[in-house]
Amino acid sequence: MLGPATISPPSVLAYAEWQRLAAEHRERAEAWTQPYRTRRAAGVLHPIYDFLFIYYRNKPAQLEQWHPGPDVGLESAPLGESFKPEHYRIESGVTVLAPDQMTAATRHRLDMARQLCRSVSERPPAFGCFGMHEWAMVYRGDATGGEVRHAERLPLRLSQEATDAFVRSRPIQCSHFDAFRFFNPGAKDFNRMQPRKETRLELEQCGCLHTNMDLYKLAAQCMPWVGSAVLWRCFEFALTARQLDMQASPYDCRSLGFEAVKVETPEGKREYERRQRELSESARPLRTALLERLDTLLGD
Repeated sequence: MLGPATISPPSVLAYAEWQRLAAEHRERAEAWTQPYRTRRAAGVLHPIYDFLFIYYRNKPAQLEQWHPGPDVGLESAPLGESFKPEHYRIESGVTVLAPDQMTAATRHRLDMARQLCRSVSERPPAFGCFGMHEWAMVYRGDATGGEVRHAERLPLRLSQEATDAFVRSRPIQCSHFDAFRFFNPGAKDFNRMQPRKETRLELEQCGCLHTNMDLYKLAAQCMPWVGSAVLWRCFEFALTARQLDMQASPYDCRSLGFEAVKVETPEGKREYERRQRELSESARPLRTALLERLDTLLGD
């Protein structure tokens, strides 16, 4: 079913107000995008923060560009580079989103994001994975065909032998396909499930660090339709989640200013699960906000 031709009645922002909001958003974003550009030009990337720009493929310029989202109209906002005519229209001098102009491919992309958010929201969270996906990615990393992705920047906290032994010591419970697919081949059989792209709706759950981090990816894929306020909240959340992701990894992140969460110890496991639960709760309102925006745009 097609969504409404326009999102109405909109709350209209005067020119000075939306210009202020756009400038504030750009300033916040550039605090992260400009250092990334500098590091990229120097060929020295940050293993924690730059992951959000490389893995999720949302370009810095796309994060910097402000969009009002549904239910908001803008005075004196001409169509052009910032507010493209394939996304917006002008009605009585007010620029508004035009969801009826979505292509079939765009509607499908937004609907897939909505389906995933709904299925994750309806499934109870599972904890106790202890971030073992990062360990599985470096399993037998010194063997033929193995790989340690951040080896040039970050050493392993334990020896390769001790790292491999820890991976073998317990079953892995990774339900996230995009993490599982980066496991080194020898570690995949240690996982209690074998996630596939086709099983995301059946397996992904709201306790998973990466599933919650992916809210940023989903929001970015739904731009400009869901608006920059939701995108930015998801970006900030993903930064925090990524920190824990790497702190609990086998890498030594002290050179980046982060102490390890030693999941190979009982104390580290308890700390990881406590923070994992906190992040799951923080992700809940973000997922709800994204769902509400998508329901508004797509209709029932």
